[in-house]
Amino acid sequence: MNGPSTPLLDQVNLPADLRRLQTKQLPQLADELRQEMIDAVGSTGGHLGSGLGVVELTVAIHYVFDTPTDRLIWDVGHQAYPHKILTGRRDRIRTLRQGGGLSGFTKRSESEYDPFGAAHSSTSISAGLGFAVANKLTGSAGKAIAVIGDGAMSAGMAYEAMNNAEAAGNRLVVILNDNDMSIAPPVGGLSGYLARLVSDGRFLGLRDLAKKVARKLPQPLHRAAKLTDEYARGMAMGGTLFEELGFYYVGPIDGHDLDQLIPVLENVRDAAEGPCLVHVVTQKGKGYAPAESAADKYHGVQKFDVITGEQKKSAGGPPAYQNVFGETLAKLAETDPRICAITAAMPGGTGVDKFSAQHPERTFDVGIAEQHAVTFAAGLAAQGMRPFCAIYSTFLQRAFDQVVHDVAIQNLPVRFAIDRAGLVGADGATHAGSFDVTYLATLPNMVVMAAADEAELAHMTYTAALHDSGPIAFRYPRGNGTGVAMPETPERLEIGKGRIVKQGSKIALLSLGTRLAEALKAADQLEARGLSTTVADLRFAKPLDTDLIRKLMATHEVVVTVEEGSIGGLGAHVLTLASDLGLTDAGLKIRTMRLPDLFQDHDAPDKQYDLAGLNAPQIVDTVLTALRHNSTGVEEARA
Repeated sequence: MNGPSTPLLDQVNLPADLRRLQTKQLPQLADELRQEMIDAVGSTGGHLGSGLGVVELTVAIHYVFDTPTDRLIWDVGHQAYPHKILTGRRDRIRTLRQGGGLSGFTKRSESEYDPFGAAHSSTSISAGLGFAVANKLTGSAGKAIAVIGDGAMSAGMAYEAMNNAEAAGNRLVVILNDNDMSIAPPVGGLSGYLARLVSDGRFLGLRDLAKKVARKLPQPLHRAAKLTDEYARGMAMGGTLFEELGFYYVGPIDGHDLDQLIPVLENVRDAAEGPCLVHVVTQKGKGYAPAESAADKYHGVQKFDVITGEQKKSAGGPPAYQNVFGETLAKLAETDPRICAITAAMPGGTGVDKFSAQHPERTFDVGIAEQHAVTFAAGLAAQGMRPFCAIYSTFLQRAFDQVVHDVAIQNLPVRFAIDRAGLVGADGATHAGSFDVTYLATLPNMVVMAAADEAELAHMTYTAALHDSGPIAFRYPRGNGTGVAMPETPERLEIGKGRIVKQGSKIALLSLGTRLAEALKAADQLEARGLSTTVADLRFAKPLDTDLIRKLMATHEVVVTVEEGSIGGLGAHVLTLASDLGLTDAGLKIRTMRLPDLFQDHDAPDKQYDLAGLNAPQIVDTVLTALRHNSTGVEEARA
């Protein structure tokens, strides 16, 4: 099937080509760019609504600013597909999020037009400030333009950056992309006119002259003049908060009206002093009716039919892990009024939406504010509630200090439901849950569990609900379960106790998490070679089931740990136990299998785990290599 007709877009390979067009041609270019993006994402899947909402803004920025000398930084980066098309990557846009293809986010190694990689939110202003100040200090050309959404502005880091932005002078431009109408008043011709007026160089020149005159006035009159200027513009357009943080505020303006965007951005580009914040209002899914009418369903999409908007439906099968968690927690809360759920802007992704549907008064979406979420949960726990803090593994990293200082040191019973554990496929390294076992299992007082399947997740949710003696975490992956039978009533697991899933005598495979299925496949292949194999699901990375591990070490020739986490996790703790017990001197062969010491690029999950060496064939190879090895002692399976 041929793509859309794009005669103007066909002339644009880089922003320099775009800047040779006439301004009256830009609306057509934006229309063609939008159609190209829809067609591309229809064939690959990915983030749709956010990119559609910034098409005109993307065109305007590259038209007005001298990218890549001017550094354009997209917050999160999931809205940057139009940007990629305009910056020399159109020929690869249909490889988005596929192995060896373009990243679904901005990535420094991919293009000079991606000066700063991102996939987590609220980093753009800090990074932009760094670029701007570096240019100012070295006398280099170029501004920094940070595009940040209103959702990302809920994170404290954005305000921390703005509080220091005056150091950048006029080198920093922040564009607030307000696509939820959560900040802006109604936008119309008057507000657009006012934005052009107050960003115009002549107005700024008069304002600068007035400021110089005001400085000569007695101090009370000087303060009064300053307040009059700020609040007059604040009443007309909003933005007083940003003014207090040192920004010159312009807006709100219609982010889809190039006749408004171009002159305002040109004025801001040429401003003589101070950082500027331009407030634009956009619509998620703009220009594609299915996405306009259901922005939530078209934020991230599977492959879809461009004409009808119908997304490719996944084949039925086992329930998604996040839904198992949400539904189990909702049921437990029916009889326990102390249970509450906290999410940081990801209710659907974490399954908290299932809980919220039944217990809205005990559900708290705090926005993109993981640090606050954890300490808020700590306060709830200190007051006798049973809070579940449901956060993706990769996002919980942002709140590690709060986990240590506000939860673990005080031994408060916060329950951490850690979604997206392990590798996550198309979202790649930025969203992989690689490190949570490592960074949590080092903490005193912390209990760390990993679910091997959906039934185990139900048991662990129930176990966490009843655990009041300190913090407890349980991790589970993205996607659907394995198809095991679900319990009618979850059982409470004994803390620090694993289970034998398959009994053998020569080889012991110690699994943590969902690699259990691959460990069982490996055991079958080893049995076919005459190697009797035990498979244990340890369930707990901390506290370890020392009795079980000691017994398996004493009765098996080779012990292999298997986990979907980084170095420093289960394998490291088992090796430490073996060392403490003196087993490293007794000829025991221990191998640890874990994620490699690198950030893995996006690909299909099965291929990612194959490349990581954590599928059944690699487990078998690890065992056979250990058996053939002449030396004794402790070794690791991979560097």
